[in-house]
Amino acid sequence: MALTSLGYIGIRSARTEDWSGFATGLLGMQQVDRGGSSRAFRMDDRKQRLLVTGDGDEGLDFLGWEVDSPEELDRLASRLENAGHAVRLEGAALADQRLVSRLISFKDPDGNHIEVFCKPQIASDPFQPGRPISGFKTGTLGMGHAVLHVADVEGLLPFYRDLLGFSVTDYGRTPFPLYFFHLNGRHHSFAMVGSGRKGLHHFMVELQALDDVGQGYDLAEAEEGRVAYTLGRHSNDHMLSFYANSPSGFFVEYGWGARVIEPETWEPHETTDGPSYWGHERVHMPEGDPGRERLREMRMDAARRGVRAADPVPNCAWLDAVVRQE
Repeated sequence: MALTSLGYIGIRSARTEDWSGFATGLLGMQQVDRGGSSRAFRMDDRKQRLLVTGDGDEGLDFLGWEVDSPEELDRLASRLENAGHAVRLEGAALADQRLVSRLISFKDPDGNHIEVFCKPQIASDPFQPGRPISGFKTGTLGMGHAVLHVADVEGLLPFYRDLLGFSVTDYGRTPFPLYFFHLNGRHHSFAMVGSGRKGLHHFMVELQALDDVGQGYDLAEAEEGRVAYTLGRHSNDHMLSFYANSPSGFFVEYGWGARVIEPETWEPHETTDGPSYWGHERVHMPEGDPGRERLREMRMDAARRGVRAADPVPNCAWLDAVVRQE
């Protein structure tokens, strides 16, 4: 695979001060001092992972995907151009803004702005979280994952799977079409939801400790309208998480405990249990909304059948078997 991980995300927002409070006070990122209406945030030893600029409409500005070398960057650019997609080799000025050595940019078929880069700058000083957390799970797994609303999932598959080289992890067909893709051991670094819309559905950051998520949930509940999905457990990546309403209207998933896959041996498959085994009540949707009711019923069905994820911290198999027989 040419792409190795999700390196950074850019957001357009006029609410940069709100983003400063949200990213540091709830998510626990470290704000990097920047001029004007821009804000940048660290999550680890990278000099920046999240960028917020005050230009344009609220929403996604760009997704930045990493490759290992300039040679991989050139090969990807050639493959895109040969397939009829315009590629721009960005100059030193933008590379300096992104704090990377080189990057290219292009649009996906839905018009989303994509950047691919190599050799990110590494900070010399340690990461200082915006609130007391144990840290984020990044490294070779990348920043986290990003999920896009798309008009036609099947129509975008050739671009992301066949051209960019994302590997399908799993997919679902109800209550809406979903495709999840991996680049490394993270279950999915990218996903598409066939909602008939366009734009960013959410991005996810994974924490090193469950208590970081629990305390984040308490902080989110203390703010009116901040929680979008209640605490819950996903059925495919087994992430225990909640979703917060960001200052720009899309969601941010805040999670812990996702399983790590083996990309070399993984077989893509269809999932039929719904997005979550339990929880993740869509409180951003009005009570009685058919979509909310359908997702709730899928969770109730999972509860009736007793399906659940393996614990990320192994428990006693003998005791677990005894309890389930009672």
